[in-house]
Amino acid sequence: MKSAVETLTPTRVKLTVEVPAADLKPRLDAAYRTIGAQVQIPGFRKGKVPNRIIDQRFGRGAVVQEAINEALPEYYTQAVAEHEVRPLGQPEINLTSLPLEDGQDFAFEAEVDVVPAFDLPDFSDIAIEVEPAAASEEDVQTRLEALRGRFATLKPVNRKAKTGDHLTIDLSAKIGDEEIDSVTGVSYEIGAGNMLEGLDKALRGTKSGETVEFEAPLAGGDREGEKADITVTVQSVKARELPALDDDFAQLASPHDTLEELQEDLKKQADQAARFGQGIEARDKVLDAMLAKVDIPVPANLVEAEVHRHLEDEGRLEDDTHRTEVTESTTKAMKTQFLLDALVARDEIGVDQGELIEYIMMTAQQYGMNPQEFAQQIDQGGQVQSMVAEVGRRKALANVLEIATVTDTDGNVVDLDAITGEDELLEDDELLEDEVLAEADAEAAEAEAADADAEAEAEKA
Repeated sequence: MKSAVETLTPTRVKLTVEVPAADLKPRLDAAYRTIGAQVQIPGFRKGKVPNRIIDQRFGRGAVVQEAINEALPEYYTQAVAEHEVRPLGQPEINLTSLPLEDGQDFAFEAEVDVVPAFDLPDFSDIAIEVEPAAASEEDVQTRLEALRGRFATLKPVNRKAKTGDHLTIDLSAKIGDEEIDSVTGVSYEIGAGNMLEGLDKALRGTKSGETVEFEAPLAGGDREGEKADITVTVQSVKARELPALDDDFAQLASPHDTLEELQEDLKKQADQAARFGQGIEARDKVLDAMLAKVDIPVPANLVEAEVHRHLEDEGRLEDDTHRTEVTESTTKAMKTQFLLDALVARDEIGVDQGELIEYIMMTAQQYGMNPQEFAQQIDQGGQVQSMVAEVGRRKALANVLEIATVTDTDGNVVDLDAITGEDELLEDDELLEDEVLAEADAEAAEAEAADADAEAEAEKA
């Protein structure tokens, strides 16, 4: 087999492959045997049909097609390896010479997008500036109010409903005389905006026992988008009652004994979050600086295919503004991958089993999955190598971050190693906070259930 490569663009090549008749003959013989084993021709035993009879019955073209279908992927792979081509996606094949007669050679061309070649510059002179890492009092209060909100209870109120109130409602939707849907005893928070268009406006100002009617497009089902007559009956109106900010609350919502200790801990969490955010900003700016130092071409048709898939999934193919945004982000993502992969290759960055396992566990946590089940899924899906590649890219970027000069706008040098260490502390704090908030949710649910029982008993009385 002979092959040659021609560079069409910085991101696309054409491989020309020629296979002599002698090299192709074993493939043609195998094709004759395959066809002969599949057909039944009177006068011949199955699998013993002469080649000339197969040619007469089915034509030489059928045999050639069978042989080429089996052989072409192997020839293409050999040519790719011989010329050290790094293909992206599937090739476009053009058969230029078919052996329709004995002794004829086989030839084809394959055009394919490839990883572009580019020179890596020196990144040691990268210097970027980030915002100072300082949590404000507002950040601390936001955390405190979020924690406080988890322990809020719902209390019945004898007034008109307003935004933020929780209502128990019965709802039905009709188009003409046909009832499309109905639900009873549904809990809804005014202002949530996650049920029907106009529901929030209709419920504001209502009281327990009142019924309101309005028209709205259906939000789901077979008749989604059609206008329907909506009838809503309010069973009850409850308001969120926040716990007092005192030492009792601190003991309920945290391991601390006093409100002051809780606030200090929240201040620490807010500071750590600010420093972690500063680290993310530094990482992104260093990456932008790296991309600015090197010209990396990208395959336009691959970008377009990815953008089309993305917009199609979102149902926004006609949104030109969004198309521009997605095109920019896709192009940047592709350049980033090319750049970091080139660094991995140049610096011979390896990934050990421990690093891969750590990344799998982290990714599984992000998806809310069991790490073992997640590992099995990526193994079955053939995604292990892509995971290894991603870990390698992260290590390549981390190496550049280590040598980059990072300062904040106040002139202070930022220690990214310290931020990385605090990242682990931040995760621990978030896990602790999640556990506390989960307990808060359970206790709040119990309190709400108790309130409902008390309300029911009062109604019976």
